[in-house]
Amino acid sequence: MTTTTLSGLIAATYTPLNDGGDVNLSAIPQMVDYLLSQGVSGLYVCGSTGEGMSLTSDERRAVASAYVEATAKHIPVIVQVGHNSVHEACQLAEHAQAIGADVISATCPSYFKVADVAMLVETMAEVAGGAPDLPFYYYHIPALTGSAIDMGEFLLKGGERIPNLAGLKYTDTKLFEFQHCLELQDGRFDVVWGCDEMLLGALATGARAGIGSTYNIAAPLYRRIIEAFNQGDIERARHWQSRSIEMIRAIGRYPFHPAMKAILEMRGLSVGGCRLPQGRLSMAETKSLRADLEAIGFNELQAANLPLAE
Repeated sequence: MTTTTLSGLIAATYTPLNDGGDVNLSAIPQMVDYLLSQGVSGLYVCGSTGEGMSLTSDERRAVASAYVEATAKHIPVIVQVGHNSVHEACQLAEHAQAIGADVISATCPSYFKVADVAMLVETMAEVAGGAPDLPFYYYHIPALTGSAIDMGEFLLKGGERIPNLAGLKYTDTKLFEFQHCLELQDGRFDVVWGCDEMLLGALATGARAGIGSTYNIAAPLYRRIIEAFNQGDIERARHWQSRSIEMIRAIGRYPFHPAMKAILEMRGLSVGGCRLPQGRLSMAETKSLRADLEAIGFNELQAANLPLAE
């Protein structure tokens, strides 16, 4: 297995859809070019942001292939393969390895809940075994999976059972648990932060990388947080984190992912809306969102100062 340590800002990418709600693979190269221009250091494909759970397995394979091809090894591509069917998850993992993805990741099944650490380890061992040559990161997102199992205990037991377990995508707000996981066995595991509005706190706790939705639209803002933190200018880092919180609160007045896709459309990217049950913003909501973003100086958060397209 190739080892890896993720770093910097990893965009949890969106899956472009056309007006009929079908996957629009032709839009992915433009999306990749845009994200590279914004300074992201990796892509996380078919996760929560990418509506992986709303796509068919064939669609997920097609999307993963398109992102790997478009990225052309410039930055790592992490393919999220979690599924309520563990058998399907294994097949998605096998496909990710076959197409040249750099990393796989997976949520646990969420319809029938995973009740304890032993069952989570066995389940993830089977999924990770589908791509034994790739690093595997368990995707811990208890708000959506309903599984709030202690991650430190999972890493310790999983490290003994899962040969390619590299770490976690940690999407929770418990900085104390995050720090504990980072420090286990002298930093054996790579634990990546997944809560955009708390990036600064995670950096202070030891984070080396973050995976997030809003890195799609405001990577320059988060780069400023990291730069200020690395320079020891905590006041400036706190200022930019505050601007991130303000932005996320503005977007959060609307259905979040449809609003995010609307912003990408304003940037000239053909990503469409979301699959049901999320849907897309109405014209009135999009107009209101644009006004809310302009009110908080959203364009100023972009290093390139890109205008919002009409």
